[in-house]
Amino acid sequence: MQQTDFEPDDNTGRTSEPDTATRRGPAPTEDLVSWARRAAADFLAAHPLPADPPPVPESAAYRTALSAAENQAEVSAVMRHFLRTVQPTLHATFDFLMTVAERGDQHLRAGPDSPTEQLIYAANCSVAVLGIADQADREALRAEYDPPPSPRAAPKPASTTPPAPEAPGPAPVR
Repeated sequence: MQQTDFEPDDNTGRTSEPDTATRRGPAPTEDLVSWARRAAADFLAAHPLPADPPPVPESAAYRTALSAAENQAEVSAVMRHFLRTVQPTLHATFDFLMTVAERGDQHLRAGPDSPTEQLIYAANCSVAVLGIADQADREALRAEYDPPPSPRAAPKPASTTPPAPEAPGPAPVR
C-alpha cells in the first residue's frame, strides 16, 4: 500500500471548501472572496481600514442643472464642474491600483493577460474617462463655436486623365 502524508479518514484541521470546489470545477467568486477574507482576518485586525467609504459626490444637483441647460456652453459648464469634483477620486483610484499592480517585482515578469496587467489596464481606465469626457466636450464646443467652414461649390478638380498620345509620324531627327 502506498504511504500518504495523512490518513484517508483524518480530516482534522481541514475544510472541505477548496476540495469541494476543485471537484465541481472553478470555485465561484463568492467562495474565493470569502476564503481570502477569512485568511486575511488577522492582517486586517492589525491594519484597520476605514469602515465607511468616502462620500460620493451628489449627482442630483448636476442632473438638475443639466436638464435646465439650454445650450452647449451650459452643458459644458455643468460637466466640467462635475469632472473637477470626481477627478481626485479617479486619480486616487489610479494611484492605488498602480500601487497594487507594482507591488514587489511581480509586474516585471507579468504576462499580457496576467492579473498585474489587468490592474494596470483598470488603473488607466479609471483616469481615461476624464480625458475622453474632456475630448467630447471640446468637440461639442468646437462644433458650437468654431464649426468648419461650410463647403462651397468645390472648384472643378484638375483633369486626372493623361494627355493623349502624339499622332504617329516620322521619328525625330538627331
